[in-house]
Order: sequence, then C-alpha cells, then structure tokens
Amino acid sequence: MRILLTEDDEGLRLAVDVSLRGAGFAVDTAVDLPDADEALSVNGYDCAVFDRMLPGGDALRYVAERRRAGWPVPVLFLTGRDAVSDRIDGLAWGDDYLGKPFAMSELVARVRSLCRRGGTSPTPVLWIGDLELDPGRHEARRAGRALALTAKEFAVLRRLLAAGGEPVRRSELIATAWDELVPPASNVLDVLIAQLRRKLGPPAVLHTVRGVGYLLR
Repeated sequence: MRILLTEDDEGLRLAVDVSLRGAGFAVDTAVDLPDADEALSVNGYDCAVFDRMLPGGDALRYVAERRRAGWPVPVLFLTGRDAVSDRIDGLAWGDDYLGKPFAMSELVARVRSLCRRGGTSPTPVLWIGDLELDPGRHEARRAGRALALTAKEFAVLRRLLAAGGEPVRRSELIATAWDELVPPASNVLDVLIAQLRRKLGPPAVLHTVRGVGYLLR
C-alpha cells in the first residue's frame, strides 16, 4: 500500500513516516500543497494523509476541489482543530479525521482501514515524442522498444517526464532517486544520466541545461 503524507512539521512528519513504514506501507512525503499536488500528478496512492493547516492554505479546500473533479483516494486529516464544526467539515470531504496529539498506533490502524476501503487511483502514462513511461506497470519504451531500467534510472526518467519538457535541477533528481543524503557535487547523477542516455539511444532526447540540471526534449 502506498501513502502520501503531507505535513509541514518536520518532527511529526518524520515520526508518522517512520511509523507507517514500520507497519509495511510505502510512504511519499510532502511539506505543502504544491508538493502534494506534484506527487499526486505522477503517482497513484491507496490513501492520503493531510495536516489540515498547511503553508499556502487549508488542505480541506484542496481536497474538496479534487473531490469535485472525481478524485477517489481516501483521505485522513490530521489537525489540532477539534471543534465539532471542524470535524463535520473534515468528514464532509475527507474519510477520517484524527485530532492532535494522537497515538501512532491509532493513526496506522486508521490508515490501514482506509486503504481497505478504497482503491489506488489510476497512474497516468507519461510520454514525450516516442518515449513513454507507465508508472503503474513500471515499464518504459522508446519507439515501442522496451527499456531495461534500474529502479533509480526509472525514478529519474519519471521525474524528467513529469516536468513536461521543463528543466529539473540536479538536487531534485538526486533527491528523487537516492534516499540517503548525497552531496549535490557528487557524480552519482552524472553516471546515471550517462547510462540512461545509452539506454534511450538516438536521437538524443535527454539534454543538459548548464548550471541547472537536465530536461527531456
């Protein structure tokens, strides 16, 4: 089961992340609504956990807009606002509402329950020219030819495709593919990009933007 956790408090975000991973969930984290929006645009999730009040706005309004567009993913709101009216508003657009402070064991149990209740939303196929990537099936093709990519190559290519032809910074690509802290000056990304270019073959589609990063065109 894959979970999106959106929480701006670093300590709480880490604690929830560790608890969910310890319970066997795959977890992606976001610190604000733009981060969450980007993750949801390229990934499918079995459940989304939102802190109610985030930098940039109320997560309830964000979820409400997605619900009106037919978004099916179950949502759990975390909040310090525990008035009856707040809980009613939260349950109007979300599927569960957990007040702070809370026990991690209860949060895990509620997330597991929501995952059983819902299904993973379809993950869009990403493409540019004759290059396409299907995150749901974990497949990539160039001109109909299957590409044998490592997990990190797949993750970097996916991030580049999601950018829609815009350049992606080196630091973002490193954070996408490596869980451990990798210094921006490290050459691990350069090695991966060289391997990826070989596998993509001609004509060149992966380009360097000097001083910035890379883009697909």
